[in-house]
Amino acid sequence: MPASAPTYDLVMLLDLEAEDDARAKPLADARAAIEAQGQLVRHDEWGSRALAYAIDRRSAAEYHLLQFHADTPELLRTLDRSLRIADEVLRFRIIKLRPGVPEAPDMRSAHAGARRAGAEAAPGTAAQAAPAQAGESPPARGPAGESRPASQPAREPEQAAAPAEPEGSSQAGGGPPPNGSA
Repeated sequence: MPASAPTYDLVMLLDLEAEDDARAKPLADARAAIEAQGQLVRHDEWGSRALAYAIDRRSAAEYHLLQFHADTPELLRTLDRSLRIADEVLRFRIIKLRPGVPEAPDMRSAHAGARRAGAEAAPGTAAQAAPAQAGESPPARGPAGESRPASQPAREPEQAAAPAEPEGSSQAGGGPPPNGSA
């Protein structure tokens, strides 16, 4: 495998209500496909975590991060197809990493540390108000308030497009027509 092959992140959210064997199958299939057609760089099991919003009436999922190299788009198509049809996969995302992107954090230790800090103090106080260590700048905040490394540039918010009117709708509701003509 050439060293210039792009690196990808695959984040998988697996259904906690599925049986252990059934939940392990899409993960094993993804690993096998990556190892057969690419190179697996790392696999991090982030454990079960609460979802930000319910997905298929589930409030928690088992998170996995797989980083891999792929020099052919066939591997990406294989992963996309197999993960879309697997019932045990609630969500997944494949992202091509730019060169120079820092390594993914160890989420297992961050999750355990946040849990310990939350038990010692009220949420949102000590963990967020902890001063930065000497010589360290505080993490930058993105548009939605999420932390990001200082070396990572802020993303521009996407402009929302005006909703299109359904076909066959009339202007009987009053007001000027959309293009300003009468």
